[in-house]
Amino acid sequence: MSGYHSIVKLKSILQTANFMPRFPLRAVALASVLLTGALPPAITPASAIAQTLPSLGDTEREELSPLMERKLGEQIMKEIRRNRDYLDDEPLQEYLENLGNSLLAVRPEARGETKYDFFFFAVRDPMLNAFALPGGFIGVHSALVLAAQNESELASVMAHEIGHVAQRHIARMLGKQKQDMLIPLAGMLLGALALSSSPDAGMAMMMGGQGLAIQRQLNFSRDAEREADRVGLDIMREAGFETSGMINFFGRLQQASRNYTDNAPPYLRSHPMTTERIADIEARTRDQRYRQHADSLDFPLIQARVKILQDPSQQGLIEATAAFERQLQQKTRTSIIAGKYGLAFVAFKQGNMKKAQSMLDDARVALKNGSPSARNVVLSSLAIDIKLAARQPKEALEEADLARNQFPLSRGIAHQYADALFAAGRYEDAVTFLRDQAQLYRSEPKLYDRLAKAYAALNKQAQQHLALAESYALKGSLPAALDQLSIARKAPDASFYELSIIDAREREMKAQRLEEIRLEKEG
Repeated sequence: MSGYHSIVKLKSILQTANFMPRFPLRAVALASVLLTGALPPAITPASAIAQTLPSLGDTEREELSPLMERKLGEQIMKEIRRNRDYLDDEPLQEYLENLGNSLLAVRPEARGETKYDFFFFAVRDPMLNAFALPGGFIGVHSALVLAAQNESELASVMAHEIGHVAQRHIARMLGKQKQDMLIPLAGMLLGALALSSSPDAGMAMMMGGQGLAIQRQLNFSRDAEREADRVGLDIMREAGFETSGMINFFGRLQQASRNYTDNAPPYLRSHPMTTERIADIEARTRDQRYRQHADSLDFPLIQARVKILQDPSQQGLIEATAAFERQLQQKTRTSIIAGKYGLAFVAFKQGNMKKAQSMLDDARVALKNGSPSARNVVLSSLAIDIKLAARQPKEALEEADLARNQFPLSRGIAHQYADALFAAGRYEDAVTFLRDQAQLYRSEPKLYDRLAKAYAALNKQAQQHLALAESYALKGSLPAALDQLSIARKAPDASFYELSIIDAREREMKAQRLEEIRLEKEG
């Protein structure tokens, strides 16, 4: 599937990361001379020209190492996180992470030799799409989450993207592009030399080189899509999802894109025709035994949440309310829970906490009617948010403490528990909890943001700015992190121990910053 359309800085990031192919200086200089018309008076035979072209090197086997893939993915993610359409919503993030990791659990080798920690996230976008970035970062468009009719359909798309990462398609594509980008350059050089004797032949040689390079890249992309389909199909089958989910979803994608893709010749597409992909998957699943997958309750709840997150405008909330009321008319247990939850989240967004609490209570009653011991992390998360927004710190802390015990692995609930401690004025307890969490989950900037807030409440200035420095560093803003370390050093309460930490972290961050500057200059 195509990449996220708003990553307009990808090329500059690639250059900064030192991944873009670089042609020998002689080739670039020669191309410049030839295209400005400063040709030698004598016309050299084409065979002789080919012999005198600069050596462009053997790049067929060059590709990104897994470590460099990860670095590239992290740099692209810095740009995505700054985009207003990045959905930084913890219940949604946690659901995608859990679903993605359930797929990875049956295919651990997909993490590669460096054992990638995959990161699954969502972006606000009306197109039915998903995309994989280098190093195990997989994004899903909000419209695609809403379009999926069951969990197997959503899993099929995520498994497909995992297939791209597992087969290292991005690294292979960039490695191949290094070679293919040399084809138009060689054609340009030969064509420019031939222009003086035969303009038509010269243009043909130049265009032929570009066409060959483009066609080879399209062929690679189509092959990569087919391979990702096959790997993804195996993954979702092994994980217990319905393989028909991939066929059904591709069918709807075909219908949705019929007006602008089915009329294009197959050889001009970077993806194979959807009908071809459906036929291939059907052939692979024809003799397989049908397996039914029961959707988790989280699936319709997250769809309800995404419906609101996709369009949080006043008109969007009105339309979502109407959709949830229609959902309630289905009168099934799941539709009632999801519909009431959706109405509660709408009321929460509108600032009506009384109605939000009432609707959420109804959803919880419907959940308990099905099973007295049933509990759900998405419902619990909204319950905490409502209590915090209603300025009920005691009740919020009780709700958060109960949820923390019920869902000990939930990162979102852990963050909310820290918020509830802070709201209740228990700053020392918040610091103790957050420091323990930061030791376990060192790569979460949100922990350090909350830690800095708790330190500020205790007037511990040095530690506050140290925590902010760590947060900025994790977000990829080393200059801001170094500024925070400088402020921490000047804090009146900075102890000898803290100054030692500041000095050590400053040396590490300055070294990282110098490396960033070096790569930027080379790019």
